Amino acid sequence: MQNQQIILIHGKNHKQMTKQLLQAAGLADEIGSRDTPVALKPNLVIGAPASRGATTHPELVAGVLEYLQENGFRDLRVIEGSWVGSRTSEAVQTSGLLDVCRQYRVPFIDLQKDASASYDAKGMQIKVCNEAMRPSFLINMPVLKGHGQTLITCALKNAKGLIPNSEKRRFHALGLHAPIAHLNALIHWDFILVDNICGDLDFEEGGNPVEMDRIFACKDPVLCDSFVCRTMGYQPQDVPYIPMAEALGVGSTDLSAATITALNEPAQAVTDQRPSRRVQALGRYVCADAACSACYGSLLYALNKLEADYGRLTFDDTICIGQNYRGKTGSLGIGSCTQGFACSLKGCPPSAAEIYDFLLAHMTAR
Repeated sequence: MQNQQIILIHGKNHKQMTKQLLQAAGLADEIGSRDTPVALKPNLVIGAPASRGATTHPELVAGVLEYLQENGFRDLRVIEGSWVGSRTSEAVQTSGLLDVCRQYRVPFIDLQKDASASYDAKGMQIKVCNEAMRPSFLINMPVLKGHGQTLITCALKNAKGLIPNSEKRRFHALGLHAPIAHLNALIHWDFILVDNICGDLDFEEGGNPVEMDRIFACKDPVLCDSFVCRTMGYQPQDVPYIPMAEALGVGSTDLSAATITALNEPAQAVTDQRPSRRVQALGRYVCADAACSACYGSLLYALNKLEADYGRLTFDDTICIGQNYRGKTGSLGIGSCTQGFACSLKGCPPSAAEIYDFLLAHMTAR
């Protein structure tokens, strides 16, 4: 498979589709020696079934493992670390992925429990979990979905699951985009298999899945995310870490040079995937400054439910959230970083339900 190739397949039998796609991409030949260690990196951002639109479908992981074992590969493992605020050990069970690993007798390695070391990522020091740096053929298995802070999340941002929780917080303090780009200059993805089955096009943690029943494969994470931008109605420049990664030599945004092939046609017409832009609309209530994904995502989810229940919301003050509010004072804040505020909800992160109740009480007390 060439770097400028993208191969797609549509259908309902997700495990069989995965195996067909890997066969068409020639994955076994890409890996080469059957003694090569192979690591699969799915997206298990939270503890939720894949039907919610946030996590990689276990059927895709099953398809990859079955294909590899049928082709003689034995040194296989699945690695992942959920976002801050969720436990990987719970997410892997809820998602059904742990059952898949047990079925194929492949170890699952929880990167939240792994040690880490610091590396130079083209001018930026980044801590990465040891298992992620173990010599392996790395298969990136992200979910195509929206994101409250970066508009989209797919191949490049999925690398964030390979770093310890402390580093995830630091990434947010650094603005996310530059460290994501530099991390991908350090981590080399050998193959990318994108779960485009039913991702939530607005919220990273899911809840509003958009059924597409599509999987696609590629090798270039920058090209992959540029293709995702096009299908969701954005330009790569709308997501700063994409051109940043290109500038660091990670890959190319040039879709005009890409060869995009579909192995079959969808059973029914599929239109481009366009987010509802709910995230941007909800952002009018918020002033975020280096907010972690779990905290910010929970706030957006709570605001979305409050609007659905009560219509347009009215607050006396903008809701502040993020690490850069530590040690500062203000009126209305979410999360332990705003504990100096007059009205603050503690938690790192607080749950969406806690935020909902807190903001509802704040509104009704006015």
